[in-house]
Amino acid sequence: MNQTINTANLTHNLTQRLARMSLSGKKGLIVGVANEHSIAWGCAELAKLQGAEVVASCLNEKAVRFVAPLTEPAGIPLKPCNVENPGELQALVDFAIEQLGRLDFIVHSIAWAPLEDLHGRVIDSSSTGFARAMEVSCHSLAELARLCAPHMTDGGAIVTMSYLGADEAVPHYGLMGPVKAALESLVRYMAVELGPQRIRVHAVSPGPIHTRAASGIAGFDELMSNAVAKSPLGRAVTLDEIAQLTSFLCSDAASGMTGQTIYVDAGCHAVA
Repeated sequence: MNQTINTANLTHNLTQRLARMSLSGKKGLIVGVANEHSIAWGCAELAKLQGAEVVASCLNEKAVRFVAPLTEPAGIPLKPCNVENPGELQALVDFAIEQLGRLDFIVHSIAWAPLEDLHGRVIDSSSTGFARAMEVSCHSLAELARLCAPHMTDGGAIVTMSYLGADEAVPHYGLMGPVKAALESLVRYMAVELGPQRIRVHAVSPGPIHTRAASGIAGFDELMSNAVAKSPLGRAVTLDEIAQLTSFLCSDAASGMTGQTIYVDAGCHAVA
């Protein structure tokens, strides 16, 4: 009899713990879907498969024709949002609340810099280009958090995307290095500020992966091959591996974690 009771308790405990690793019943906003190769889409697709309700954004109306064929079959409402345009981020959050009622997790996956500044030396970058890169890639996270936090009434998680170039000088990464470094610092300050609301904040730092944003980096193929050669696992990471880490951080299983930059790069960051 006692063995039967213990087995039932173990099964119940296991079920509860597995449920904490799922996004079932969660509601999230995922910003920055560009196409089927984008990190934001990998996160949105996995979240939906795990039972979450999700709203996604893309850059503009032109991008809708590339993104809607992904989101519509998945039942994911889509809204264009260019964070450089006044009011569009607010409109996106309003749309998400109309669709979902509340928010449990946010995935911020947007980064951009003018090509003329990105491809040149950092010391030659224009103040305007530097400021625009910071606005789109970094400050938009702070603004998104400010708009979303009042709707995260049960706490939750905010996750953004960084890169090793925030911590090391990576050839060809240029202007985006200082911008991502600022982003990772912002994560730590946001974690402190939002902790009392039980909102956890993280940066995920993937290894190089072929995305639309990455295509703007000069010498990206060389950067990719160097990362593969350097990594202990001897390969690049996959979109699904990035999405799985992000999903974990958005789940209740990561309830004791906040303020971190977490690498998913086949170990490349650990090698000098």
